[in-house]
Amino acid sequence: MMLKIFKAAALSALMISAPAFALQSDSRQPIQIEADQGSLDQAKQTTTFSGNVIIKQGTLNINAANVTVSRNDKGEQLMKANGSPVRFSQQLDGNKGTVNGQGNQVEYASATGLVTLTGNAKVQRGGDVAQGAVITYNIRTEVYTIHGGSKQAGVKSPAKSGRVSVVIQPTSTKQ
Repeated sequence: MMLKIFKAAALSALMISAPAFALQSDSRQPIQIEADQGSLDQAKQTTTFSGNVIIKQGTLNINAANVTVSRNDKGEQLMKANGSPVRFSQQLDGNKGTVNGQGNQVEYASATGLVTLTGNAKVQRGGDVAQGAVITYNIRTEVYTIHGGSKQAGVKSPAKSGRVSVVIQPTSTKQ
């Protein structure tokens, strides 16, 4: 019974947070969750998984140290995943490859439709790569925002240099 409650809480968070370009059939697949521990606080409407959390739904894979899903009185959900880093991958529609991402913390808020990757954030789709301290994706508008971190002397990585890094591959055209 408790596993069903965990699944329901995680399912609603994951279903809403799946990007529009992700494989649509994934949302109709069962969710599999593995973790060292899980707990449910009915009064606070919070479900927590900890210790090597692995979430799979179709081609969607999420690996994190801890995942917490909560719901407020309005039914709005907030999912927080922490790790070093949290990693995710998902196959894209139309045989367009796979999107991979990571961040030390990943949050999703159903009220705003924002997915935020914080701390060494990176999203890769094919040869295209975006890196920075924070990457925010609005699933409603499909707009990405990338922020650099604070500058650290002698550090050349984009997230630690205060700058963002984006690599966009040329579009191939048929002649």
